[in-house]
Amino acid sequence: MAFWVEQAGWFTAVQDLGRTGYEHMGLPAGGVMDPFACKAANCLVGNEVSAAVLEFSGAGPTLWSDAPALIALCGGGFTLWVDGMEMPAWTAVRVRAGQRVECRPHPEGFWGVLAVSGGWDVPEVLGSRSTFLKANLGGYQGRLLQPGDWLFSLREGWIPEERAGAVLPASRRPVYSPEAVIRVVPGPQRAWFGEEGEREFLSATFQVSTQSDRLGYRLTGATVPRRVGELLSEGMPRGAIQVPSDGNPIVMMADHPTTGGYPKIAGVIRADWGRMAQLRPGEDRVRFEAVTLEQAHQIYRELIANLNAIELENFSFWMRG
Repeated sequence: MAFWVEQAGWFTAVQDLGRTGYEHMGLPAGGVMDPFACKAANCLVGNEVSAAVLEFSGAGPTLWSDAPALIALCGGGFTLWVDGMEMPAWTAVRVRAGQRVECRPHPEGFWGVLAVSGGWDVPEVLGSRSTFLKANLGGYQGRLLQPGDWLFSLREGWIPEERAGAVLPASRRPVYSPEAVIRVVPGPQRAWFGEEGEREFLSATFQVSTQSDRLGYRLTGATVPRRVGELLSEGMPRGAIQVPSDGNPIVMMADHPTTGGYPKIAGVIRADWGRMAQLRPGEDRVRFEAVTLEQAHQIYRELIANLNAIELENFSFWMRG
């Protein structure tokens, strides 16, 4: 199974769930911005949840299939079109040899992922196929896709026909909203902000700044008061919310630095990483809601359990043309 890249789109790269165990060397885990979308897309086409996907934002890729395959588009910001016909997202779609696959922009959400049966075939680097652009590491030659590239499946010729038409019901998908409420747990420097700072943080509505990227989402529109001074740098996890001296929070995203010296008022819970990532810089707004660590674990278990709700709706007869 091979696909030829006619148009690469914007910021299209091969990603997976990331590489772990190298933070002490300054290498972030990286991986997809919306982990649940990656897992769902892979489950729909019969892959392991950690298989490599294409991830893109702003403008999606246009591909030509060289052989039959199953594909699934998940996440936000895009619709799937095959030979000029719109196909459902969050659904396993069968494509034939010679068909044109487009991921067209859509106003809801920001990051799309495209899975193929077998998973995209790029070399593993340090246990992952994800792309880390700052180091030209992993993925497709360590870079974004370009027109003329060829993409292959790890399991050439493997098409689980019984999964054509598999769908994750809308009730089991994350809700991507331009006015999101993102859940957080208290951060390790909570005392730096006092009651006033916490109250302002949890009551304010922030806008995602255009100065946002895969490293971090900068928030504007309100400032969070904090103690004067800086910390010694310490380890930085994904989802951590730092507050620099100007009071404008920064949410650490997939390619975040592995250390940082700003106090952390809170951390986005794992279940909401994808919903946070799907906010559109310069447009969407976010508020934060505090939960306990026990609640965060339960919310994540319930989110992952949704993957077991995939339904097999066998309408592959019309997908074959």
